Amino acid sequence: MSKKFSRRARRNDTLAKVVISCGGILVIFSVIFILALIAGTALPLFQSPRADIVASFPLPQQPQQEVLELGVDDYLESGFFIDRGGVFNFFEIRHGKATDQYPAPQPAPDSKLHAIDRYGRMQFGLLWQDGTLTLEKVIFQSFFDEANENQRSIVHRVTRETTFPPGDFGLPLRSLGRLGEDGRRTRIDLLENGQLVVTQFAVSENFLGEVEAERFSETLDTAEQQITALTVNRQGTELYAGTATGTLLRWSLEEPGEAVLRDELTAFDDQRPITALGLVFGDYSLAVGDAQGEVSTWFPVRIAKNSARKVLRRIHDLTPHANAITDIQPSLRDKSLLTLGRNGMLNLDHMTSERHLLSFGERAPLTHYTINTRGDGVVGLTANNTTWVWKLDNPHPEVSWKTLFGKVWYEGYDAPEYAWQSSSASDDFEPKLSLTPLIFGTLKGTFYAMIFAIPLALCGAIYTSQFCRPRLRQTIKPAIEIMAAIPTVIIGFLAALWLAPLIESSLGAVFLSFLFVPAGLMIAIIIWQQLRRHKPLKQIENGFEFLAIVPVLLLTFAVAATLGPLAEKLLFAGDLRQWLFQEMGTRYDPRNCLVIAFGMGFAVIPIIFTIAEDSLSNVPPALKAASLACGASRWQTVWRVILPSASPGIFAGTMIGFGRAVGETMIVLMATGNTAIMELSIFNGMRPLSSNIAVEIPEAPFGGTLYRTLFLSAVILFLMTFVVNTVAEVIRQRLRKKYGRF
Repeated sequence: MSKKFSRRARRNDTLAKVVISCGGILVIFSVIFILALIAGTALPLFQSPRADIVASFPLPQQPQQEVLELGVDDYLESGFFIDRGGVFNFFEIRHGKATDQYPAPQPAPDSKLHAIDRYGRMQFGLLWQDGTLTLEKVIFQSFFDEANENQRSIVHRVTRETTFPPGDFGLPLRSLGRLGEDGRRTRIDLLENGQLVVTQFAVSENFLGEVEAERFSETLDTAEQQITALTVNRQGTELYAGTATGTLLRWSLEEPGEAVLRDELTAFDDQRPITALGLVFGDYSLAVGDAQGEVSTWFPVRIAKNSARKVLRRIHDLTPHANAITDIQPSLRDKSLLTLGRNGMLNLDHMTSERHLLSFGERAPLTHYTINTRGDGVVGLTANNTTWVWKLDNPHPEVSWKTLFGKVWYEGYDAPEYAWQSSSASDDFEPKLSLTPLIFGTLKGTFYAMIFAIPLALCGAIYTSQFCRPRLRQTIKPAIEIMAAIPTVIIGFLAALWLAPLIESSLGAVFLSFLFVPAGLMIAIIIWQQLRRHKPLKQIENGFEFLAIVPVLLLTFAVAATLGPLAEKLLFAGDLRQWLFQEMGTRYDPRNCLVIAFGMGFAVIPIIFTIAEDSLSNVPPALKAASLACGASRWQTVWRVILPSASPGIFAGTMIGFGRAVGETMIVLMATGNTAIMELSIFNGMRPLSSNIAVEIPEAPFGGTLYRTLFLSAVILFLMTFVVNTVAEVIRQRLRKKYGRF
C-alpha cells in the first residue's frame, strides 16, 4: 500500500470522525435545546404570584364623610368610594386626585345610607335610612379624544337599575336586592327580631301584551337562629344564611312567594359562629368565614348516586386568618376569593387549587377593599383613610401540583375526580386541567397496541429469519418494511371510518375469532404432525409452512363470522353492547381501544419486526450449527440459542416500538373518541397526551394557562420516552454482557 493512499485514508477517517462527532453533538444539543424550550414555556405555571404597590395616597374626601364602599375600574386608572351621604366620589388612582362626584338620588330629603351591599360587576345595593333599597351600577366608559392626540379618557356614570320601596316593618338590619335577567326583582330583609322577609316582584305579560309586576312577600321564621351572615345569588333565586351557632341555611326562591328550605345543617362541630358569606364566581359554590378565621367553600352534592336531591357539603379549605373573618369578596375573573380578617389582613386564595396566592395589609390594617373585574388589581383603604393600590401578577392561580396530578373536587361533581375539560361556553367555567387521565390514556393505548403488535412482529421475525427460505425472505421483509411508509393519517382514517364500524357491527364475531383462531391453529398443528409423515407433505415444511396455515386462518375467521351473530343472539339477547352495559356496567364506544390496538399496532409492527429480524439474522451461524450438531431440533435451537443471543436487539426493537406508540398522534386522534376517562376497559376510548396537544393547541390563548399546560404535557411526553429509552438501553447492555455482543 502506498504512503499516499495511507495518508489519504487516515485523512478521510479523521474527517469522518470529526463530521460524525459534530453531528452527534449537534443532535444532543438540539434535543437539549428542544427540551429547554418547551420546559421554559411551561415553567411560569409554577411561579409565585406577585403584588406590586403602584400608588399610595390619602383618600380625597370631605372631613365629615364616612367611607362605606370602594370601587375601581378594570385598568386601575380610576377609583371611587361611596360615603354615608350616598355620593359616589371618583378619583384618579395615579395621583390620588378627586375628579368628579355623583350623588345618588335620595328617596327622602337629607336621607343617609344605612348599609351597602356589594355584588356583581360594580353593582351596589344602597339601603337608605327610611327603608328604601336602591340598586345602583357604576359604569366606566372610555373614549379617545382626537383633539388631544387620541388620548384615552374615562367617563364615569352611575345608573339606577331599580328601587324597592320601604316595607311596613321599619328599618331592617340588612337588605339585599337583586334584579334578575328575566326582570324579576327580589329583596331580602333581615329584621331586628331575627326574621327574614322575602319580597319578590315577578314580571308577567297578560293576554293584551301588557307587562305586569306581581308582588309576593313571605316571612321566613328564623328568630331562633340568630342570623349573623347573609348572601344571595345574582338572580335572586338562592338565599344563604349563617348563624351564631354555626348553622348553614339555604332556601330556593325559584317560585315567587314559595321559599323552600333546601338545607339546614351544622357547619362546624364546635358550633362556632359564621361571620361572613360570599358566593364564588358562578354562584354555585358558597364561601364561609367563621369566628376562628377559617375559610371554607361549600356546594350542593347528591346524597346518593342517581339521586335528585342535593345537600351542601364542605369541599375546600382555604388559608385561615388569625381571627374572625369580616368580609368575603369573589374575583370576577376566576374562582379566587379575597377574605378580610378582623385584624385588617387580606388574603387572596384560589378555591379549586386551594392555593394561597397573596396577602395584603402588612403595612397597615385594611378596613375596606375591592378587586377589579380583570382580577389583576386590588385597592385597599386603611383606618386613617390611606389608599393602597396593588397591581397583581397572577396569571395561573388555578394551577397546582394537586390540580395537575391529583384528584380534585370540582363544582357539580359528586366526588373528587381526575378530569380534563379545558373550555366551556360559560365565563364562570371552572377549568379542569388534570394531566393524570391523559398520561393514563397514553399508557392505555400503548398497552393495547403493544399486546397486538409484539406477538405478531416477533413471531413473524422468528419465522422469517429462521424458518423461511432466503428467496421468500427477500420478498417478505421489504413488504413489511414498506408498511412503515404508510402515512399514519391514512391508517387513522381507515381505522375510524372502516374498521370501527366493522367491529361494531360484528362484535360477537370478533370475540369468537379470539377463541377460534388460537384453537384452530393448535388443532391444525396437531393434525399436521400426523400428516407430515407423508413424504410429499413433508416437503412443504422447508420454508413454506405458512401455506398450510393460511387456509386454517381463513376457515377460523369464516366460522367466527358465521357463528358470531348466532352466539350473540343466544347468549346476549341479540345485543352484546347492551349486555355489556347492563350486566357489566361497561359502555361500548364505537371508537375504542380495540380499534386502537389494530390501528396503532399495524403502525408499530414494522419497526419491531425489522429490528428483531435483523438481530435474529445476525446471530453467528456457528452457534446455530453447533446446536444442531448436538442433536437439538430447529425450534430448540431457536428457543435456547438464537433468541437469548438476539435478545438485546429484540428488546431494543420492542422499546423503540413502545416509544413510537407513546408518541403516536394521528391514529389515536382519528380512531378514538378523545375522551379523557380513566377506565381500563378495552371498549372505552381515551385521550393521550399527544393527541390532546394536537386538539387543544389551536384554541389555546398564547401565554395562557391552557397554552402552558399543553407545553407541560409535552415535557412529560418527552420525559416518558426518555425514561423508557434509558431503561431499555440499560437492560440491553446487561443482556449483551450476559449473552454476548450480538
